[in-house]
Amino acid sequence: MLKKSLAVSIPLTFCGVTSVFAGQPFKQSTKTSKTNVILCMADDLGWGSVGYNGSSFIKTPNLDSIASNGIKFDNFYSAAPVCSPTRASCLNGRNPYRTGVFSANQGVLRTEEVTIAEILKNYSYTCGHFGKWHLGTLTVTGKDSNRGGSKHPELFNPPTKHGFDTYFSTEAKVPTWDPMKIPVSFKGEESRKYGWHYLTSDKKFKEFGTHYWTPEGKVTENLNGDDSRIIMDRAIPFIEKAVSDKKPFLAVIWFHAPHLPVVAGPEYVQMYKDLPFKKQQYAGAVTAMDNQIGRLIKKLKELKVYDDTIFFFTSDNGPERNTPGETGGRKGRKRSLYDGGIHVPGLMLWPGKFPEHQTIKTSCVTSDYLPTILDALNIPLKENDKLHLDGCSMLPAIEHPQNKNRDISIPFVFKNQLALNDGKGYKLYKSLNNKPELYDLINDPNEKNNIADSFPEKVDEYTKRFYDWFKDVEKSFKGNEYGCESYDKIGQTWPGIYAKHKKHKKKHRRNKKK
Repeated sequence: MLKKSLAVSIPLTFCGVTSVFAGQPFKQSTKTSKTNVILCMADDLGWGSVGYNGSSFIKTPNLDSIASNGIKFDNFYSAAPVCSPTRASCLNGRNPYRTGVFSANQGVLRTEEVTIAEILKNYSYTCGHFGKWHLGTLTVTGKDSNRGGSKHPELFNPPTKHGFDTYFSTEAKVPTWDPMKIPVSFKGEESRKYGWHYLTSDKKFKEFGTHYWTPEGKVTENLNGDDSRIIMDRAIPFIEKAVSDKKPFLAVIWFHAPHLPVVAGPEYVQMYKDLPFKKQQYAGAVTAMDNQIGRLIKKLKELKVYDDTIFFFTSDNGPERNTPGETGGRKGRKRSLYDGGIHVPGLMLWPGKFPEHQTIKTSCVTSDYLPTILDALNIPLKENDKLHLDGCSMLPAIEHPQNKNRDISIPFVFKNQLALNDGKGYKLYKSLNNKPELYDLINDPNEKNNIADSFPEKVDEYTKRFYDWFKDVEKSFKGNEYGCESYDKIGQTWPGIYAKHKKHKKKHRRNKKK
């Protein structure tokens, strides 16, 4: 089994240029980079649920400012249409289906996986995680959230097992206002699932059931009010200390907003007072998060590290069903591999390197974060075939925005669906019991016109391309990369889609012969 303490070798590709980092294996370095990294992510925020993408009712002035002054990705994708898989892809640069994080509350980020935090620690970075983790449990004592507690100690998997020095994290969702509390009773449109009016002093409440944890244990202080502010109250001191210590930092800040239950605080209720209840709570949660992003950018400037910090913002998937979250007209929502479920906001700031605004049309994905960061920081990795990345560096796309094509396709797998974005404007979509669908995303971004019958050769080409990739993923199924110790430990079974897709592949070949 490949041990993390040994030299780890990952072949990398660049969007627009196929290449490999040629250099030394990981080792403790005395050289430090001055470039910091921040990965911010919203939860269930649709592509159209931000002002700069044309939201009809949500105000996001700080994100709009970043979009106007930094780098805006018009075709940015989450690696999956649900939470946990996308989060794994952000940290390890790999498609989550390859690594056993198939869906929310399934599997964990395996300890054999190499994360961006582990890599950067070898270059004197200090690394912290803040907000929603959802890649394993954070306690083995007492019941916590979806899976945490003494019944499943094999799922205990905090950020400190993956290169982070510290964390202030939850296993899963919490309310977006007063995150530890839930009303005893509900009135009108309020519900435990969707959300409620903010708690007043005369309203009875009970414990929600998901807690914040640090390496020292459960957190009990400064947990009232806006959840996004509570998260940022921990992230900013971490950044301040890193700057004071003259250490580069990686801060992963994963907000809960606007995942249900959404609750808007008093000032946000007032801001959206003319909207109906559901929109009021939803928009209030998003704007509260936006305010904290503005607070973060302001602090970077105060600390004089704004120019030397790479900042990313995205969402883990599209908007939840039965919410007013907007997809910008794109088909599908959360849990769908149509673009409404995976086409998400994408922003980047690096003022010291890219001081001018740019709009990037190239298709990019959350799996691109790790190779992009390593490319930006000029961190070398020895070429090897041990761990295969599915992402590629976005820097060539930024440096040459006139080239809108991506060299490698973006594959997606979720339950009974598969999809493949070819990086040049076409997308294959297939659910198990239906014929393949093909869309021209450049001229039909809302996937209204299935052109599969008009381009059967493309359907065949992309189907083959997907299954060629899936065959490579099979190496992970068999444990060829680093064994199956973690996989066996948590008692996983691979989803049935694998066998079903193999049958479909054989059927596709038979039909082609006929």
